[in-house]
Amino acid sequence: MREYLARFGAGAGATVLDPFCGTGTTLVECKKLGLESVGLEGNPMARFAAAVKVDWRPAPAGLRRRAAAVVATAAAAGPGRPLPDEARELLLRGSISARPLGRALALHERLVAEPPRYRDHLRLALAAALPTEIGNLRFGPEVGVGPARRDAPVLGAWRARVETMAADLEAVAGGRAAPATVHAADARDAGRRLGPESIDAVVTSPPYPNEKDYTRTTRLESVLLGFLRTRAELRALKQGLVRSNTRGVYAVDDDDRFVADHVEIGRLAAAIEARRVELHKTSGFERLYARVTRLYFGGLHRHLAGLRPALRPGAHLAYVVGDQASFLRVLIPTGRLLADLADALGYEVCGLDLFRLRRATATRSALREEVVVLRWPGPKPRARRAPA
Repeated sequence: MREYLARFGAGAGATVLDPFCGTGTTLVECKKLGLESVGLEGNPMARFAAAVKVDWRPAPAGLRRRAAAVVATAAAAGPGRPLPDEARELLLRGSISARPLGRALALHERLVAEPPRYRDHLRLALAAALPTEIGNLRFGPEVGVGPARRDAPVLGAWRARVETMAADLEAVAGGRAAPATVHAADARDAGRRLGPESIDAVVTSPPYPNEKDYTRTTRLESVLLGFLRTRAELRALKQGLVRSNTRGVYAVDDDDRFVADHVEIGRLAAAIEARRVELHKTSGFERLYARVTRLYFGGLHRHLAGLRPALRPGAHLAYVVGDQASFLRVLIPTGRLLADLADALGYEVCGLDLFRLRRATATRSALREEVVVLRWPGPKPRARRAPA
């Protein structure tokens, strides 16, 4: 990210946008460089993490003192209130065992009562420890459930994360405190959250078109910290994201209309559907592969189109995307198609830089992960009418 910001000439006074900011890596790096940044994120757990990670106000010593006070009073604390049934049903089966779950809930209840200056940082430390140190989750191409542990060192894992956070705050003490803002927003409607011609550079990585349900990655933390409580809230979360997997497709979705006339995307979707028929794949998810491909690129088209008014003329953009073969092993050249959509919308395509090669899970073949580099020249002037 630093390399591209330097190439883009993003210096003092520049504002950098990450419209798919996730847990805030781009925003943190911009803050370290002294650059103002803005992030958009539709996932409330990821958005919370990003907002906390760019809040460098807590004193490290104070954070450590609060953690010590929590541990000192933990023995007197009773068990946490159990999760409501509907919230529990949102968890991946086996993602956390009963005893660690009760202790984590009790700890979170204690943290909610902490002083506002430290509360969110202490809660984020718990969220960071939950998946693999307290829970039973394992991460590969998709989140999965590993062997169940009967118990886990909840307080110890949490306090270690607090210590890491305090050390990070010490490392940036006295640094340039550039402003960083995180908005709750659907990246497809980026322009609604941003002022006209307010962005100098974009560095981001949107979701890739595959069967990874990104809401599952943060499901455990989302439920235990109270960001997701009902199936209706989970549905609303998914509806606010670019459609990149079949678990997030709904009957009312219509982003595919934006690429209805795109010949190559149409051919790609047809090839995926033809492969499905050839292989006699009949599950409901497999029947959606072609549609989610069109919805995905339609959503990116909608994003790029809506972003244009917020970009200053000459703004540069870098999108990290990867080719995919998750849908019945039909290659999706994500970077090339994204560049083609951008070109049709008036962006200048400056290059498709190879970031790395990675192995496809299904085929073991090498897939390109690329940085699509764009430039926004500004809106084209309207043609004058010839005098009558």
